[in-house]
Amino acid sequence: MAFVYRGVRLSRRSSISEIRQVFQPLYRRTLALAASRHAGWWLFGIAFAEASFFPVPVDLLLIPMVLAQREHAFRLATICTAGSVAGALFGWIIGAFLLMHVALPIVQFYHAEHSLAVLQEKFRHYGVMIILLKGLTPIPFKIVTLAAGASHFPILPFLGACLVTRAARFFLVAGLLRLYGASIRDFLERRLTLVMTGFLFLVIAGILALRYL
Repeated sequence: MAFVYRGVRLSRRSSISEIRQVFQPLYRRTLALAASRHAGWWLFGIAFAEASFFPVPVDLLLIPMVLAQREHAFRLATICTAGSVAGALFGWIIGAFLLMHVALPIVQFYHAEHSLAVLQEKFRHYGVMIILLKGLTPIPFKIVTLAAGASHFPILPFLGACLVTRAARFFLVAGLLRLYGASIRDFLERRLTLVMTGFLFLVIAGILALRYL
């Protein structure tokens, strides 16, 4: 399996220089987007989509945005939290009312049909704790929100738990970047390939972890 970006073909056998050819331009473009006047809207939109249907973690935009505007770190975390909670509500609605036509195709994309059924059952026994715990892990949060809707978990406790767990995650990231942003940015730019490879590994690990819920 291979991925092609701007004429560069990546596969499991790609060299470090080939991987760097893809990641460095993407990193620069993300930093430029993070510094634009529409950055807040992009952050809200991606956080919204990531909590309901979009496969790319919002951290890929939040991290460079905070590095570009460290003085606004907590405002950006607030925007990210608001978008994620709004997206969680949308995911709940999809799971509750559009399970067969919309939710299942999203779940099938992750090969997580069994995980959806397991989470529905866990919601009946553990309720809010499922949201609080899963919202802090690399497991795709959209599967949690869809399962909550599919099980018709009460919406007010659901939104309250989403607010707590997503705020905890995003404010922790923003706080660390605000404190250590200069050294973190320097490390990212010197070890970009290593960092992105590790991040992709975490995303893949989160998806694979769905099989063991």
